[in-house]
Amino acid sequence: MHVRAPAIVCAIRPHGETAGIVRLLTADHGMVAGYVAGARGRTLRPVLIPGNLVDAELRARSASQLPFARLELVQSRGPWLSEPLPVAAIDWVTSLATATLPERQPYPALYDALVALLEAVCVAPSARRWAVPLVSFEVLLLRELGYGVSTGRPAEGDWPAFLAAFDSVGRQLERYPLAEQRSDVMAARAMLRSRLARIEGS
Repeated sequence: MHVRAPAIVCAIRPHGETAGIVRLLTADHGMVAGYVAGARGRTLRPVLIPGNLVDAELRARSASQLPFARLELVQSRGPWLSEPLPVAAIDWVTSLATATLPERQPYPALYDALVALLEAVCVAPSARRWAVPLVSFEVLLLRELGYGVSTGRPAEGDWPAFLAAFDSVGRQLERYPLAEQRSDVMAARAMLRSRLARIEGS
């Protein structure tokens, strides 16, 4: 196995004393996991922030072996780690992708949508500009995974309608692709919901 492709860092967990297992979303290879030596070192920690865009190279001797991953940073989300709303949104959408997408099954439309959403979260002047696209990404994920979705797209500027749509899609996520997952995945969404609700009257 030899893959080199642009990727989104979706999750990183420690492995051994200094290494880590990273999960990356790519357009052509789907969600892939890789072993990163020195993942917790000073050099790689800023590269492995969920939401970062990277150039990833993964190598393994066989398809069943966990590949070794080498990553080069393309775009960092580090500057937004101190911003409560953007960091909550990035944490949620990367956790959602990690929890629901099967390994090595490509979803190019989801990859493109997530790249665009992450960019919007980081450059938009207000959450009002990316809140509806975030729900649209969730709806796309449900549809790509084979679940029908009845929630309509709320009108721009109608914040109560957006929150109602957000809650409706959340129930479908919890009932279907996240039904067997740990509750802490939806906890990230609950945190985002709490922060979005605070700007309803602003």
